[in-house]
Amino acid sequence: MGTTSGAVWGRAEQQDFRSRVRGTLLGAAVGDALGAPADPLSLEEIRAAYGPEGLLDLAFGQGRRGTVTHHTQLTLFTVDGLIRAQVRRDTGAWHPPTDLHRAYRRWAATQRDWGPDERRKDDGWLAREEWLYARREPSRALLIGFGDEAMGTLETPKNPGELGPEAVARSAPFGLLVGWEPQLVAQLAVECAAQSHGHSIACLSAGAYAVIVHALARGESLDGAVQRALSLLSARPGHQPVSDGLQHALGAVRQGIPSPTRVEELAGDGTADGLLAASVYCALVGEDVRHGLCLAVNQSGPSAAAGALTGGLLGALHGETALPPAWLTELEGRPTILELADDFAMEMTQGPALHGPAGSSPGWLARYPRA
Repeated sequence: MGTTSGAVWGRAEQQDFRSRVRGTLLGAAVGDALGAPADPLSLEEIRAAYGPEGLLDLAFGQGRRGTVTHHTQLTLFTVDGLIRAQVRRDTGAWHPPTDLHRAYRRWAATQRDWGPDERRKDDGWLAREEWLYARREPSRALLIGFGDEAMGTLETPKNPGELGPEAVARSAPFGLLVGWEPQLVAQLAVECAAQSHGHSIACLSAGAYAVIVHALARGESLDGAVQRALSLLSARPGHQPVSDGLQHALGAVRQGIPSPTRVEELAGDGTADGLLAASVYCALVGEDVRHGLCLAVNQSGPSAAAGALTGGLLGALHGETALPPAWLTELEGRPTILELADDFAMEMTQGPALHGPAGSSPGWLARYPRA
């Protein structure tokens, strides 16, 4: 599995990449935060609570505006796991799914512990962020998937009947591995999805989403990115529901003014493939990021997941400066998200200077331990 070496990155390319990494992570988080208060509500209930236009601004949840859910928590640990995998590569221990599983186990500790355990020196800095020690209604599939040392694999997946969108909603960071080939990005996302959501539809939806983000992060159009995902999906058994959903999303773009009804039709009963299709549609038809996100969350399905998926796409497509600044100022954990995004961008563009054969940075290895 190859990565881009630092030598091919010019300054302009590094700045563009960092903006897209920040955009992807902040976009997914702000979409998650926007949708979270609407998550348990039907469209009628959303309108009753927030007015006839629905939810158009950050609302109170968990005691304040802008709080995120487990989708954002797990996305951050996905980034942490990917950086740790790159750092561990120097040791010859190169198996990214294992590093991701360890990262998700660190997330699981935040769901049962009161706060960071200072005795666990190998946890790295993200696991010591106090604000992450908050249960934001994680699904049973997530708690079971990461509740013990056994790692789900494609051969023996955890929760093999699980079709929910949670695995897709943590998969945007895989797409930010821009130096990897798309099929390897898809494979890693699929393998890591099987650690909690073992049904082929959930796994392939995660792989497709990662490939779409990957193409966007490399500067492709959203339409072209979806076509790339469809091409890769076609070779995989069980892909038809996911491919059909994406095709329906592309077709719906030409069917008149965007509406919650159309989003709900695509989302279906809230499974991974439906949420993926709905988020692609919202990202394609949104006049800007704010409009696309509001379209995604004003529906009867899982609003937080829809917002997170749509935000990740729009952030990867447009970069951080396209995101609504008023929402970002209230976003829970924004300093952590930015710090992690910049660390990821630095690792992907200049990793050899941080922990290569020529020398290593003790500070970096303290943040992302090899152990």
